[in-house]
Amino acid sequence: MLDVAAMNESQRRNSLRGVFDRDVTANPAFSFRTKRINPTPADGQDAMDRLFKHLTAVITDKATSIRTFDMPRSVRLHWIKHHIDENKQNNMLVFSVDEPVGVRTYIYDKDEFYVIVLEPMRRKNEYYLLTAYYLCGKDKVRDKMMKKYKRRLADVV
Repeated sequence: MLDVAAMNESQRRNSLRGVFDRDVTANPAFSFRTKRINPTPADGQDAMDRLFKHLTAVITDKATSIRTFDMPRSVRLHWIKHHIDENKQNNMLVFSVDEPVGVRTYIYDKDEFYVIVLEPMRRKNEYYLLTAYYLCGKDKVRDKMMKKYKRRLADVV
């Protein structure tokens, strides 16, 4: 895991942004199973900045959608590329589920309780990277992921 706990906010942001830019922004081969991965479009905001915030912060106020730095997400930021590239093979679940908001593709590391959420683009052979996070908390949080897996589609979309 990345060691950013002793850094001040500015140092931490710069360090994490360096990892993000290396693995995502400046990575021309950032794709999952040959499908290019893009940030979701952002109204009036840089899409990469918005994605970076989703990958390093968590919503702490649902009414205003305010996000606050999240250490468990941030120290695992470099895991995104590792899992997207499918460098880990054991105890990995890769599946798509038809959710109320549309189809989502999940990359779930059962050993580390880490999940990456992709959304297949409708008219292109590409994905949006929605988020990635550590499943912390009680077993029922992890059970939700397994319930999704049980409802998976026959093929990864």
